[in-house]
Amino acid sequence: MLGFLHVIHLEAGVRFPGYLSGSAGLKFTDMPKGCFASLEAVPALGWLQILAVALACETGYAGRAFSVVKQTDDREPGDIGGEGWVRYDDPGEKAYKLNVERQ
Repeated sequence: MLGFLHVIHLEAGVRFPGYLSGSAGLKFTDMPKGCFASLEAVPALGWLQILAVALACETGYAGRAFSVVKQTDDREPGDIGGEGWVRYDDPGEKAYKLNVERQ
């Protein structure tokens, strides 16, 4: 979805102010229009930074009170939410909350 929006924004001429990479001197306005050309224009360290953030989010390393944390024995299977997540004791309310988007 983000890749699609990226292409739509570039084709529409939307450009953000400022630098994409300050050390490389690459501005957002310098990005080429083509799908693959614009992806190839991002410096390798930029891609490394994007992957590092995604990895930290996926593994729970970036776990905070409202983030995903490691499964522990004192919780139900699949309950990997942080301490700030709301948990429902009433089975009827829990089933409603889990299924409300399916209606």
